[in-house]
Amino acid sequence: MEQSETQLYLVPTPIGNLADMTYRAVNILNSVDVILAEDTRTSGKLLKHYDIKKPLQSFHIHNEHKKVEQVIEELKAGRVMALISDAGTPGISDPGFLLAREALKNDIKLESLPGATALIPALIKSGFPNDRFIFEGFLPHKKGRKTRIENLQEEDRTIIFYESPHRLLKTLKQLAEVMGENRMASVSRELTKLYEETLTDTLKGLIEHFEKTAPKGEIVLVLNAKS
Repeated sequence: MEQSETQLYLVPTPIGNLADMTYRAVNILNSVDVILAEDTRTSGKLLKHYDIKKPLQSFHIHNEHKKVEQVIEELKAGRVMALISDAGTPGISDPGFLLAREALKNDIKLESLPGATALIPALIKSGFPNDRFIFEGFLPHKKGRKTRIENLQEEDRTIIFYESPHRLLKTLKQLAEVMGENRMASVSRELTKLYEETLTDTLKGLIEHFEKTAPKGEIVLVLNAKS
């Protein structure tokens, strides 16, 4: 039987600008027994900014499979926890899915708070159709990368990717090979930060730009829907 009180909160954190933390997120983090953090050093700075003094436990992609059972046992014993990632919403290209799934299997009530995520601002800023879109997250680094892109060739919805600056140019070139160099795309970087920038052009135009100017910061790539 499902417990009536929430014991696990998935709490979004700012993707850059600390002012994007919600009042509710701060209140929740102040109320729980333990905060599970992707990187305790990064999260420690955020918690210090909001004067949140709660114990931190490490919970990241490299230890979540080993640690999830321990966390579930603590939740079943009555501890109330919050999961946060370094930036954005837990579970969206960050740890969270595995813990949420296991919590539900064990009848542990959880809540996912609304809040910051990079993909929606980038989609809106692109000017591309946003009534139908898909989120692909990060493409595989090596194995399966080309196949994944080829499988998207006939996709007629706007496509959103996350990408690192040192792989952006490679991704743009691979997309141009499959989708055509005249396909429109939009690159947003450093969203909500001081040097936020969005460039919208053909894949060919973006390739030429980033061959001259090396990209920096966190990047969201939005590919226009197939016409």
